[in-house]
Amino acid sequence: MAERSSTGLLTMMLEPTPALAMTLPAEVREKLAELELELSEGDITQKGYEKKRGKLLAPYIPQIQGVDPSLQIDNRIQASSQVALQGSKSNKSRAANTRDERFRSDLHTEAVQAALAKYKERKMPMPSKRRSVLVQSSVEACTPPAPCSLSSVMTLPCLDLSNTDTSSASEDEGSLRRQGRLTTSTPYQGHSHPAVEHWFNRVIQGSSTSSSASSTSSHPGGRSLVVLCASLEKHTDLVSFSFLICPSLIHPRPPSISQSICLHMPTSHLRHHNYLHFFPSVFLYMFFFLVMFMSSQPFFLSFHLHKTHFIGVPVNSRVSNKIQQLLNTLKRPKRPPLREFFVDDFEELLDVQQPDPNQPKPEGQQMCPLEGEPLGVVTNWPPSLPAALQRWGTTQPKSPCLTALDNAGKPVYTLTYGKLWTRSQKLAYTLLNKLSSRNEPLLVPGDRVALVFPNNDPVMFMVAFYGCLLAELVPVPIEVPLTRKDAGSQQIGFLLGSCGVTLALTTDACQKGLPKAQTGEVATFKGWPRLLWFVTDGKHVVKPPKDWHPPIREASNDIAYIEYKTSKEGSTMGITVSHSAMLAHCHALTQACGYTEGETITNVLDFKREAGLWHGVLTSVMNRMHVISIPYSLMKVNPLSWIMKVHTYKGKAVVKSRDMHWSLLAQRDQRDISLSSLRMLIVADGSRGLRPEVICPCASSSEAMTVAIRRPPEMGVPPPGKAVLSMGGLSHGVIRVDTEEKLSVLTVQDVGQVMPGALVCVVRAEGIPYLCQTDEVGEICVSSGSTGVAYYGLPGMTKNIFETVPVTPSGIPISGRPFTRTSLLGFVGPDSLVFVVGKMDGLMVVSGRRHNADDVVATALAVEPMKFVYRGRIAVFSVSVLHDERIVVVAEQRPDASEEDSFQWMSRVLQAIDSIHQVGVYCLALVPANTLPKAPLGGIHISETKQRFLEGALHPCNVLMCPHTCVTNLPKPRQKQPEVGPASMIVGNLVAGKRIAQACGRDLGQLEDNDQARKFLYIQDVLQWRAQATPDHPLFLVLNAKGTVSSSASCLQLHKRAERVAAALMGRLNTGDHVALVYPPGIDLIATFYGCLYAGCVPVTVRPPHPQNLATTLPTVKMIVEVSKSVCILTTQAITKLLKSKEAAAAVDIKSWPTVLDTDDLPRKKSPQMYKPPTPEMLAYLDFSVSTTGILAGVKMSHAATSALCRSIKLQCELYPSRQIAICLDPYCGLGFALWCLCSVYSGHQSILVPPLELESNASLWLAAVSQYKVRVTFCSYSVMEMCTKGLGSQTEALRLRNVNLSCVRTCMVVAEERPRIALTQSFSKIFKDLGLSPRAVSTTFGCRVNVAICLQGTAGPDPTTVYVDMRALRHDRVRLVERGSPHSLPLMESGKILPGVKVIIANTETKGPLGDSHLGEIWVSSPHNATGYYTVYGEEALHADHFNTKLSFGDTQTVWARTGYLGFLRRTELTDASGERHDALYVVGSLDETLELRGMRYHPIDIETSVIRSHKSIAECAVFTWTNLLVVVVELEGSEQEALDLVALVTNVVLEEHYLIVGVVVVVDPGVIPINSRGEKQRMHLRDGFLADQLDPIYVAYNM
Repeated sequence: MAERSSTGLLTMMLEPTPALAMTLPAEVREKLAELELELSEGDITQKGYEKKRGKLLAPYIPQIQGVDPSLQIDNRIQASSQVALQGSKSNKSRAANTRDERFRSDLHTEAVQAALAKYKERKMPMPSKRRSVLVQSSVEACTPPAPCSLSSVMTLPCLDLSNTDTSSASEDEGSLRRQGRLTTSTPYQGHSHPAVEHWFNRVIQGSSTSSSASSTSSHPGGRSLVVLCASLEKHTDLVSFSFLICPSLIHPRPPSISQSICLHMPTSHLRHHNYLHFFPSVFLYMFFFLVMFMSSQPFFLSFHLHKTHFIGVPVNSRVSNKIQQLLNTLKRPKRPPLREFFVDDFEELLDVQQPDPNQPKPEGQQMCPLEGEPLGVVTNWPPSLPAALQRWGTTQPKSPCLTALDNAGKPVYTLTYGKLWTRSQKLAYTLLNKLSSRNEPLLVPGDRVALVFPNNDPVMFMVAFYGCLLAELVPVPIEVPLTRKDAGSQQIGFLLGSCGVTLALTTDACQKGLPKAQTGEVATFKGWPRLLWFVTDGKHVVKPPKDWHPPIREASNDIAYIEYKTSKEGSTMGITVSHSAMLAHCHALTQACGYTEGETITNVLDFKREAGLWHGVLTSVMNRMHVISIPYSLMKVNPLSWIMKVHTYKGKAVVKSRDMHWSLLAQRDQRDISLSSLRMLIVADGSRGLRPEVICPCASSSEAMTVAIRRPPEMGVPPPGKAVLSMGGLSHGVIRVDTEEKLSVLTVQDVGQVMPGALVCVVRAEGIPYLCQTDEVGEICVSSGSTGVAYYGLPGMTKNIFETVPVTPSGIPISGRPFTRTSLLGFVGPDSLVFVVGKMDGLMVVSGRRHNADDVVATALAVEPMKFVYRGRIAVFSVSVLHDERIVVVAEQRPDASEEDSFQWMSRVLQAIDSIHQVGVYCLALVPANTLPKAPLGGIHISETKQRFLEGALHPCNVLMCPHTCVTNLPKPRQKQPEVGPASMIVGNLVAGKRIAQACGRDLGQLEDNDQARKFLYIQDVLQWRAQATPDHPLFLVLNAKGTVSSSASCLQLHKRAERVAAALMGRLNTGDHVALVYPPGIDLIATFYGCLYAGCVPVTVRPPHPQNLATTLPTVKMIVEVSKSVCILTTQAITKLLKSKEAAAAVDIKSWPTVLDTDDLPRKKSPQMYKPPTPEMLAYLDFSVSTTGILAGVKMSHAATSALCRSIKLQCELYPSRQIAICLDPYCGLGFALWCLCSVYSGHQSILVPPLELESNASLWLAAVSQYKVRVTFCSYSVMEMCTKGLGSQTEALRLRNVNLSCVRTCMVVAEERPRIALTQSFSKIFKDLGLSPRAVSTTFGCRVNVAICLQGTAGPDPTTVYVDMRALRHDRVRLVERGSPHSLPLMESGKILPGVKVIIANTETKGPLGDSHLGEIWVSSPHNATGYYTVYGEEALHADHFNTKLSFGDTQTVWARTGYLGFLRRTELTDASGERHDALYVVGSLDETLELRGMRYHPIDIETSVIRSHKSIAECAVFTWTNLLVVVVELEGSEQEALDLVALVTNVVLEEHYLIVGVVVVVDPGVIPINSRGEKQRMHLRDGFLADQLDPIYVAYNM
């Protein structure tokens, strides 16, 4: 229950506290209060505080054997104070807790504690953080390590002795750390332990005596524990056992499911040790747990003794534990279930929150506008404020006007009215006559002037303010900019610019402290106009001549001054106040407050704006009052200062409620201070009571000035009012009176009566300003002559705020006068008292319900915050995510708070806010001390904090996101529609005029070309023919990192080398044996490949292991060798050594390698005869590749398919012996292998081979080679393209100077098995456009396991086209074409042209029927160069048949197709191809295996990853996968580790906004952790396995609730 107006304050200031009076002597209590104050102000560390407190309390608390006394005392006191609170609840005079009481009442704390006790205790998985990110807490630093590890704990359903229904969630190592460390070092021996029962009795007695509610030792909990121990000795075979422990004398009752607190035992001990071995440590820990969570609720402790794990996850995986825990928290539905309906539409409808039919609605009469008493006529009232100054300055010159205090509270200077008058005159004269530019006066009347004065110099400010008024200039008071990056400073600059300010007045000391440019002048602040700085100290101002007098006019409607105001969004507006409004406001305040001439007022507020200015600078001069100005810095040092001054000077005081709170604890020691002389205490933000009748809360806003104020007692006004309102009702905007016993109520006190001469009404806060009903909360509006006039230079906003016309429900204006909106939310109560319940700035509308930021702050602070966060350093605001407001809480964490304690506190705050406000918190972040942006007078700059949160610049040290509970407006999960029959699909397509989505490349039969190689059935025959026909024709050049040719081969040289290999194999191996070729990229690999074909063996190319990374690369080599059933390995001498080295032995079993043959020095021997395969359908080679899903798949390529592939590529790229092509690809699988080893031999062209590894040491190698050899056709991979884009992006000028010219390139093809990466290809084209690269040159190819080359741009045919599709429709497996730039649009580029001889059709993945044009389905391919099947150990024939030999279920049911496993669509374009036909473009969307099925929709990881990478500049790479239906996002952080936690919220936000998905886990890792294969594709499944096995060494893992 949040109580904003404090009836409890007087009681606390004037009475001792009865709760502790029973137990502790007065002097001990006083010392405790002192300690609390020291801690709250940061004068003592937490550790020192606990030590001193322990010493103070030690004599009064019985010791418990084996427990650290300081811990014991600390926990006991917590428990006892809680019970004391409950015990004293019946007494209306509530006891004060000994905690610092700022911003909170006991009622509220008590309500929060009760709510938490009632709340279901849920185990939340604690985030994991790398040690370097952690600040080691002092507690942990001195705690001995645990004797037993608890990190390997997993959970099973709990077997329970008490027959209560329990559910368990696993614990993580973080929150169990203390349990391990509290174990005793001497375990009991044997079975019978009398000490255990004795120990239990001690524990129980201890806990009961520490409670003031029960002091008997026959505790019910005690018996149950001992009984259980006895039964446990009998049932040692039980897997799990539970205790029910009750801390007070209530009857134990079965706990609810989620109230159980689970303590888990490691399983390894249980196999070897007796159960009771653990008892001492377990019970000790249980005791602490009890004391910590002591309340009137029973708690359930269950011990789990078991071992389980998920399939495929190591048992000790901490990650899978936490995920299971997270799932457990999500299993219980938090909100009512969503309504059932299905929207099968392209526009996915977000679930709009339907208003609850049972929500409270206003039922009262329509309110009547409330009129203040008329302004009294005062004889001799000055006609304007300057006239009043002139009167007092000349008639009462010695009368004190303002006394300034220093930081020690001593008066520094008293300004008299005579001095104020003469100094203001001097300044006015100087400003008008002595400042000039180009012989023109710098200022003319009406110009705006900035007043930049520090908060500790009210005298200089007052002189400057009145100096401006006398000169008829318009003062604009602003804060002193301390640094160039001050929070909100830029916005102030915009205000000064829009007001046309050119001059700033300041003091000498202040000017010296401002940041300076190198010239010595004051630096120009970001966003500020150029200012001339003028120092107003005595020596800089001139005495005016005798005949000069300032013009003293009557108050007019001209602008008197401009007060700045910062809006909720952070923008700064200037509110203009006219001379007449200023005068009328002074008149109204004088009448309302009963100010009399010459009285004293103590001002604690900021004298530059709002109430501090109105009372302490303006009204005081009107009435010749004496102001005692207390600087903010003094209040921080001595919160009691204002009370002392009131005591010294008597009179009235103007304070903020915060100042009252600060002085609370401080005044307890001061017995000689009396406030009896205090006639009136004006509380500027409407707070709570000393002597209730003396406290005069007021309501005000910058726009409307003072709206209402409680009159002093002598005016005979009605007594103060108090309302206890239901928070639920308030959230719906209605007033429902409740009782204080309820948890979610708000207690508010009135802010008094309407100001004299004002008319007040309450209107609806949003939309048309309809008058509210009497029981409805709305925005208070005021019509009077004493409000602000406008926002300077903002006519539109001015009309909205200052010229509102409230109307009745029928639309009739209630008055001819315009009203000003005050931005205060409230209502008019009985006795015409005004009540304020919040401000528009703090209003958060979540799912149609209103919540006030201040109330949420109060609730958060009531959750025992002193240990973990700083009071007053907490910000609550809302951010808009997925079309609704989401609440964010940010607090500053104390440096000595441990990770675990903070997490505990955070989860309790979430529970408290949920209980009391019935609203979920979206994000709770803790930041290090002193890092939140500060507002000018302390406090937190909310809008700047919000800005940093949204930009990812908050750098929190702890984050807890709860999107699962907050986001209730996600679109409906998609439901699969009943299957459509084949016939209706054909008819549907015919009716719609859709053609079947089928396309083919050019027909091989009709292409007449003088292809000599066609005569040969086998590729090895082509090589022999070329060796005879053109022996010296160069086929291959291999370049090294320096760009020089490291090796080359002509037709004859290649043939000779292949013969040598064949000769070596023929004696050793049989025909048809499989041979693994483990070579680095080079001629050796090509020669041994043909050598194997010559010898009749089947070659298998394998990437060699990386010498620096054998542990991960060698097992893959071993696996391919084993799976391919290779009987021999051919390799180089260096790799042979590597395969048999000690390092290799650590990674694999080196004894099980097949024969390893080193081919470096083979004898020059000709093989007896070449092997001739009996039929072209025979197996030529095996192509092994690891897919992106982590599956090793080998396909069989026949001789016929090999020749067909080469011919198809030759025709598409127009390859002839005179051509040169450059290849920068890995030569081990797919199209890369075909281009390296096969195509040159078949077509006779020269291949310039650039191993991609060489680019790591010379990024420009490939492009330089292309330029040097004037290559027209070149191939590369995405990883090569990325290397060039990142490595050479800034070096294009240097490359041009080295004569690198790419204008020769007709086509540059990226070899890929994925959706084209448009962003990468476009940036590559843009960067290298300066080197002559044609933007039309870059294109992509598409191949997969069943067919390595389906599309390839080639040299002829139309350019690749790009279309834009709706990403939301794609999730529903539909293609919807949209315009470029439309929301949710996704660009897709055509994957090159379909190769000659290749036919493609799009088929439905489930019905296997053909689909229409522009429909999304699986790409099926039919071609002579399809692979003939998978080659696996397991011989999965069904899979083979399904993928390689499948037929359509209807339509053309004869053709045999191969299924690619990729989703895509065909679209007929307006372009024509080489044959004159309309061109059919194939668009690849993504691999079916990679897609994520979430909420019934199909997501492609790349789309989510693209959004995530865009969300923050420090995200270098991202990969997503799912685990147990949770979306896991892994991001690589390219920046400092302190940015890691910023990413959690940004990632969650962007995925929600753009994909309507809730991220389950965010993992932040170092750059390079996400595994990428040679083709540049992310290995998401490897990443997933690494994550689950806890191998990623993440910087931070956040588990979203």
